[in-house]
Amino acid sequence: MSRVIKRAAVLGSGVMGSGIAAHLANIGIPTLMLDIVPRELTEEEKAKGLTLEDRVVRNRIAEANKQKLLKQKPSPITSKKSLDLIEVGNMEDDLDKLKDVDWIIEVVVENLEIKKQVFAKVDQHRKEGTIVSSNTSGISVEAMIEDVSDDMKKHFLGTHFFNPPRYLKLLEIIPTKWTDPEVVAFMKEFGENVLGKGVVEAKDTPNFIANRIGTYGLMVTVQEMLDAGLSVGEVDSITGTLIGRPKSATFRTLDVVGLDTFINVCNNVYENVEGEEKKVFEVPQFMHDMNARGWLGAKAKQGFYKKERGENGSVILELDPETLEYTERKKLKTPAVEMAKQQKGAKNRYKALVNQPGDKASDFLWNVTKRTLVYTAELLGEIADNITQIDNAMKWGFGWQLGPFETWDAIGVKESVKRMEEEGVNVPEWVKKFVEAGHETFYKEENNNVYYYDPQTETYKQINFNKKEFNIKRVKDERGVIMK
Repeated sequence: MSRVIKRAAVLGSGVMGSGIAAHLANIGIPTLMLDIVPRELTEEEKAKGLTLEDRVVRNRIAEANKQKLLKQKPSPITSKKSLDLIEVGNMEDDLDKLKDVDWIIEVVVENLEIKKQVFAKVDQHRKEGTIVSSNTSGISVEAMIEDVSDDMKKHFLGTHFFNPPRYLKLLEIIPTKWTDPEVVAFMKEFGENVLGKGVVEAKDTPNFIANRIGTYGLMVTVQEMLDAGLSVGEVDSITGTLIGRPKSATFRTLDVVGLDTFINVCNNVYENVEGEEKKVFEVPQFMHDMNARGWLGAKAKQGFYKKERGENGSVILELDPETLEYTERKKLKTPAVEMAKQQKGAKNRYKALVNQPGDKASDFLWNVTKRTLVYTAELLGEIADNITQIDNAMKWGFGWQLGPFETWDAIGVKESVKRMEEEGVNVPEWVKKFVEAGHETFYKEENNNVYYYDPQTETYKQINFNKKEFNIKRVKDERGVIMK
């Protein structure tokens, strides 16, 4: 059937909910944004003689979060006119309006039982054929809708935006066993061509793709830091732009995300896996201590870093995980770091940095890298069908220049696998077979086409890029130097 999303509804008006509503409004889609009804009056409302039955009170939460869009930086909206396309309401008085929308997006608290209650109500008010989705960052989407109607099950899927929705490219689409393939295909096309997203299809597993790999990588980094006796600042000095990652690197990223949020994401995996994997996602005690003290990061004005005013102006201090005291921020300077800085491009810098055994920075980054690459390879097929879905998720969601398999290509697959095995690492069988077959890279280019390796068929398959995507490198390779 031919589908068009002319109007949408967002259930939940917090940072993510209002951000998604703003993104829809920015592209001209009128959006209904609902939230819960307040249980108490504010002092200002009492002074005005308002009651809990007044409409302005009942819509207060959604309206307040709509107005906050004007103050957020970077701005979630393209212009104040976008706000006019966002209609606010509440989830007691306005659910009947859901019958007039084409897409309903749930963005309420990350609690399975609450989500199930919300979807039971949605099922009573939506019209047949309306697409319904959850923006959960990792809860099972199938578990949310076990008790809804067959029609809603056919039209339901996960649509996980990354924060902030206007600026981060990734949109993970997570079908359930009941989702109509036509709905999946439509949402992929809509996500790319209308929402302007990079869409990957994920399996319904804990934390899906990007948060599963990204959280694992962050936890491994913390563990290796503690084992190596490095500081927060030293780790950030070599896990950021030097290796093609965001300037916020590791711990500044955690400060931006919020330690409480990060702990919740970790716990979601911890509670759903076993064995060695479970140990990795066990949050260290010093992070629990930080959380208890409210040292959550940027929103608390202190976390792994803290800004203080010194004699010569503001200074940024780093947290010592052992003492929970703030000290002068440090950088790690070693021969491997200096050699990497002289290289051109993230691929060459990464390769130079991990291939200097005995160097403190090199050993640290190698230990983090080998564990992350092996873990990612083990999950292929479980969290995504092919390596491009995983690589794109990490690039579009976490801002990596190189996805895990592109990183493996950069440092040398054959050489790194040999080194891993010499160090007693259990490399996945499909990777060993890949090397034994004489393959050198997971990606290759031929005749201006890009191919990725598929372990299921043991062949390379062509990547079909969106026709609207303009890639300067591919155009240059095809046509030569691009002239103004």
